[in-house]
Amino acid sequence: MHTAVIIGTGMIGTSIGLSLRKQGVDTYLMDVSPVALRISEAVGAGMAEEPPEAVDLAVVAVPPAQVAPVIASHQSRGTARFYVDVAGVKVSSLRELEALGCDLATVVGGHPLVGRPGSGPLAAQDDLFDGRPWALVPAAETDASALNCALELVALCGAIPVVLDAEAHDRAIALGTLVPQVVLTLAAARLTEADSIALRLLGGVWSEIPQLIGVDSATSWTQALAANAAPVVSELEKLSLDLTTLLETLRAVADGSGSPAEPDGHLLEFIQRGIDGCNRIPGRYGIPTETGLADIDVFVEDRPTELARLFRDVASAGVVMRGINISQRPDSLDRTVTISVTPRKAEDLLHELRRRKWPADA
Repeated sequence: MHTAVIIGTGMIGTSIGLSLRKQGVDTYLMDVSPVALRISEAVGAGMAEEPPEAVDLAVVAVPPAQVAPVIASHQSRGTARFYVDVAGVKVSSLRELEALGCDLATVVGGHPLVGRPGSGPLAAQDDLFDGRPWALVPAAETDASALNCALELVALCGAIPVVLDAEAHDRAIALGTLVPQVVLTLAAARLTEADSIALRLLGGVWSEIPQLIGVDSATSWTQALAANAAPVVSELEKLSLDLTTLLETLRAVADGSGSPAEPDGHLLEFIQRGIDGCNRIPGRYGIPTETGLADIDVFVEDRPTELARLFRDVASAGVVMRGINISQRPDSLDRTVTISVTPRKAEDLLHELRRRKWPADA
């Protein structure tokens, strides 16, 4: 990737611009807000102008409801070879892209899972995505070269790619981010009835909660909930059943007819299920690997652009990565990248990687 345009210069868009500029990518900036655009340019995220010719990649960093119209508009203008968005909802965006007649071969859905206080370009950081998972959601029609370009973007930003389909993405986001945000918001709403003494007591405990419930981005959260309503409803219904069981147990403890000390009691089971859920969170991220694939392990040194160079070399070999896992070596910051490909492509890719001086083994 040599050129890119960031369409939408909020915190995420500007952070991507900063990351790309740091890696030597010529980056252009576009935004409907001239103030945000100038600030983004001032902090070094790119050039506040339309690219003079089609760039390699357009990063569409706009709210979910605007993703499809923006991509349709820029495809008609030939702004870029490939397009990736960063919105937190994928199924509805894909349907809108189809309805608008967009060329899905050049589009990859994207969603970096990051969060920090503040919003807008002044909250941007060039290391915002370091080591964080970044979902990539290709459509069935997406071309392999488009996906490889999106993988290169993720690598240039220092993130870890996770490739999955739109439905799986939206279910995961409902379970892991939207529903917890809803629960925190409901709990925070109870503070409107708290007395002043309680608020003084709880001030330190709740100091980080406003960041988690998105007080700086209420509009974005509202759009995400509305666009992802079906999987959120499904998870909230399950949570409602758990709450009903918990309420019955706590009522029994409160009136003296139950004991929280029972080893097989509902309270202990309730806590243990939460612990078990946390323990399932993996320490490494990657593309869920299909069965029947061949793996190639590549040693990647901890140097800027090395992951991006690896992905470029794989793409140049004409090979589609069907699975990828990235793990840290225990004795250094270097990484082992496991690339999964169809068996008939494995030998050719291994030969090509070694020819390009990559330490690779099958």
